[in-house]
Amino acid sequence: MSRKCRSGVAVIATTLLIAGGVSAAEKNYGPGVSDTEIKLGQTVPYSGPASAFSSYGRTMTGYFQMINDGGGINGRKINLISRDNAFSPPKAIEQTRKLVEDDGVLADVGTVGTTPNVAIQKYLNGAKVPHVFVSAGGRRFADPQNFPWTVPMYPGFEMEGKTFGQYILKNKLDAKVGVLYQNDDYGKDFLTGLKAALGEKTKIVAEVAYEITEPTIDSQIVRLKDSEADVLIYFSTPKFTAQGLRKVKEIGWRPLQFLASPTNSVKTVLEPAGFDNAQGIITTQFTKQAGDPAWAGDAEVNEYVEFMKKWVPNDNPGDFVALSGYVIAQGIAQAIKQCGDDLTRENLLKQATSMRGQRFKMMLPGIRLNTTAEDYAPYLTLRMARFEGSSWKLVDEPAMPASSK
Repeated sequence: MSRKCRSGVAVIATTLLIAGGVSAAEKNYGPGVSDTEIKLGQTVPYSGPASAFSSYGRTMTGYFQMINDGGGINGRKINLISRDNAFSPPKAIEQTRKLVEDDGVLADVGTVGTTPNVAIQKYLNGAKVPHVFVSAGGRRFADPQNFPWTVPMYPGFEMEGKTFGQYILKNKLDAKVGVLYQNDDYGKDFLTGLKAALGEKTKIVAEVAYEITEPTIDSQIVRLKDSEADVLIYFSTPKFTAQGLRKVKEIGWRPLQFLASPTNSVKTVLEPAGFDNAQGIITTQFTKQAGDPAWAGDAEVNEYVEFMKKWVPNDNPGDFVALSGYVIAQGIAQAIKQCGDDLTRENLLKQATSMRGQRFKMMLPGIRLNTTAEDYAPYLTLRMARFEGSSWKLVDEPAMPASSK
């Protein structure tokens, strides 16, 4: 073979080798991924003391069924395995281990609730499995130094507590504040943020805790009234917030009341509590709400309601818990789409922390996601709203979008 011929063969071989390398690089798969499927996992309390959150899991499952019916994401169907954790830490760990070690999922996505997420966080981070789009606002879920594989997609509870405190300092500096809080990381993080904002300027006269397993909080509400507080803040979950609103009215107490965002659903908290018992209460918001007259005729709300009717027909579109599943599912889908054919655990984490300036359907005007590799906090700001008649009225100006800051 001549030198020229040998040279030509070498060039062809090198070209094929490079082409093969490029081809291999185009598809880079982690566990649970193939040319046709992406396997994801989560746990949800379908039973137990927080089973009200079960609508979240059904909504998210319905969302990915809709995505799959339309051809999937980048040609791949999403296989979301959603297991029951009964809101029990041991059960959450057991089910999460099954997802990772038996089912071989790419990631744990959108698991809901502070208690289950605390339980599984160390395991997933130790195994370097993405624990992303977490539906919980505890400060430990936005801590890249200690938990680099955990990324939240719910407003930080401390930030929300600070938002309440700042509102009180601006509008009712002489307030005597009473706080009802759930006796776990959920309630305590809210309380930490509130105290940080109030400092020594406004006094907290009573802090009363309850356990999530208690049947009622009637006695706690009476104790708070006896403290002579004229502001009552609920750092509670939906069932107890509705109970509290009814009990406050029943005992003739008239404090200014604040509700944490997970409990401000018009349909599933305020309507059962009685609209007469909810007039003038204040909350933070980051989404629109189906069933709230303030958003009647809104195109995104109508689209969401139609989605629920078709894909989650047994659940209430007016349930804020269901809505949060819809918003977070959009975040998961966007991250998967951004991964393209590089569907590794490392790249999914990278995309989950590259959401700065993103807005998803049903978010309020001015609200954007904010995650970066250096700062996992998903939201910079929230909106304030007051309940009047049968709907929430926004009482502040829209925040500047994160992408404009």
